[in-house]
Amino acid sequence: MPGFQLPPYPYDRLEPLRARAAAHDGGCIDLSVGTPTDPPPPAVVEALARSGAERGYPFSIGSAAYRAAASGWMARRFGVEAGALAACIGTKELVAGLPHWLRLRTPERDTVLYPAVSYPSYEMGAMLAGCRAVPVPVDASWRLDLGAIADTDAERALCLWVNTPGNPAGGLDDLGAAAAWGRARGIPVLSDECYIEFTWDGPPRTILAHGPDGVLAVHSLSKRSNLAGVRAGFYAGDAELVGFLSELRKHAGFMVPGPVQAAAVAAWDDDTHVDEQRARYERRLRRGIEILDAVGIAAPMPGGGFYLWPAAPGGDGWALAAQLADELGVLVSPGEFYGTAAAGHVRLALVCSDEQLELVARRAGLT
Repeated sequence: MPGFQLPPYPYDRLEPLRARAAAHDGGCIDLSVGTPTDPPPPAVVEALARSGAERGYPFSIGSAAYRAAASGWMARRFGVEAGALAACIGTKELVAGLPHWLRLRTPERDTVLYPAVSYPSYEMGAMLAGCRAVPVPVDASWRLDLGAIADTDAERALCLWVNTPGNPAGGLDDLGAAAAWGRARGIPVLSDECYIEFTWDGPPRTILAHGPDGVLAVHSLSKRSNLAGVRAGFYAGDAELVGFLSELRKHAGFMVPGPVQAAAVAAWDDDTHVDEQRARYERRLRRGIEILDAVGIAAPMPGGGFYLWPAAPGGDGWALAAQLADELGVLVSPGEFYGTAAAGHVRLALVCSDEQLELVARRAGLT
C-alpha cells in the first residue's frame, strides 16, 4: 500500500502563467502570493539585530516581554483581554499542526471543520493529521453558514476554523455566533485573525470579544508589520487549551528564536507603522479595482484583507488568470486553490509596490 500522497503545492502550478506574464516589458508582476513587500519598521530591525538573545534557549511560550507586548496590543487596539497567551513560530505551523495536537487531546474525534472557501492550510492540517477535512459552506458574502454543518460532522469535530477577515474573499464572519456554536457543542473554535488590522467594513473584530472559553484567537506579525520572514505569532484564549498546547509545544521544541522575540516586542508596541501600512493597502486595493475595471473585470472592495476577489467571466478562474497574465503581465491565483467552491474566481494580492502597480495600470491603458 502506498503511503500518504502529497498533492502538488498550489503555487508551483503557476509557473506556465508566470512565463507568459514575464513576456511583458518590465516583467511579471506577482500578485499570486500575499508576501509583504513594504519594509518593516527600522526599530524592529534594530531590535532583531541587537537583542543579545542569540546564545540562550528562548522560552517556548514566549518571553514575559513578548507575551506582555502581544497582550497590550490586543487591549490597545481591540479593547479585549487576551488572557492565556503563548508564542508560535508565525502561524502557518500552528494552523497545520493543531489538528494533530487536538487529536492527542481528544482521540475519539477525527474531523476538522473549515470554510469551504479558505486558506489551503486548514484542509492540509487535517490531512496531515489523518483527519477528515469537512468544508463548511459559505454564503454569498463569503461568511460561514453554521446551519449547514451536519450533526454527524459536529459530533466528530475536533475543531471549527474561522478566518476573519477571510482569505481569499475578505468576508467577515459573525464571530460571536461561531463562539456560541462551538460552546454549545464542546467544539473548540479556532479564529485566524491575521488580517484584523486591515478591516475595511466596520471595526476590527476578534473572537476574544465574546470571551475566551472554548476559543483560540490566532495572530501573526507577518501581515500587520511586514515581518513574514521572521516568523512570529501567538495564540490566545481558553486557558485550558492554551495550557495543553503550550506544554505539548515545549516538549516538541517549538520556540520562536530569541532575537525574533525581541523584534516582535518592538513591533507589537508600535501602531504608527501599522496605520501607514493600512493606508497603503487601502490605496492599492482601490487602484486595483480601477485597473481591473479598465479591462472589463468587476472587483468589489473586500470587507477586509488586501486581496481582490473578482468573479471570472464564464466561471473559469484559470481562464481569467491566463487572461490577466497575457493582457496585464500579472500573476494571480485561480480560485480553485482555495476550494472547489471558489473555482469561478481569482485572487489578486495587492502587495506589490506602488511603482509596480502603476506599471500594471499603464498596461491597462490608465495613466
